[in-house]
Amino acid sequence: MYQFLVSFTVQPGHRDDFVRVARKTGADSLANEPGSLRFEVIADEDDPNVFYLNEVYADVAAFNAHAQGPYFGAFFAEATTFAEGPVWLMKGDLVETGAAA
Repeated sequence: MYQFLVSFTVQPGHRDDFVRVARKTGADSLANEPGSLRFEVIADEDDPNVFYLNEVYADVAAFNAHAQGPYFGAFFAEATTFAEGPVWLMKGDLVETGAAA
């Protein structure tokens, strides 16, 4: 499984807007993109203007399909008007049980 964690810094008056558009993107992706497995919106515990997206895909090809799809584009079209990011914090493939590192 291909996973990543990114952060966004949101303008204070737009936190609810960011959460709304991120949740919509996640719901649409999970419902309509077969390789989308998890899409979580996480609020930073110390900074109310920082949010994380924790996403999981079947493989990097599924993520690439998501990145070229309509939900990804719609998210960035709206979110970039009030948020900076993404800052890539982690990305890679899950090491399966019993697999050599």
